[in-house]
Amino acid sequence: MSKSSIKIAKRFLVKGRVQGVGYRYFTEHWASQYGILGNVKNLWDGNVEVYAIGTPASLEELKRQLYEGPRSARVTAIDESDEPVDGRYNCFMIEGDW
Repeated sequence: MSKSSIKIAKRFLVKGRVQGVGYRYFTEHWASQYGILGNVKNLWDGNVEVYAIGTPASLEELKRQLYEGPRSARVTAIDESDEPVDGRYNCFMIEGDW
């Protein structure tokens, strides 16, 4: 298996003005563009959590987009952690509807 096809998982905790601005839909769009599996969801504390499975390069591209965010978002920080790859994901989805 080539290094470019190895799948890893990351959890991104996105902080700032990221709820009520289309951030989850923005994230879903870019994750799909990069072939990333996982989910995005709003947290009760006002942050957004992204669990993403992909190649190291695709996850770096997604992280770059997460910092950018949709036009009305204001990202102040992203905490990143390595996670185990969860094999149950076969797409990228938005979790929760609030």
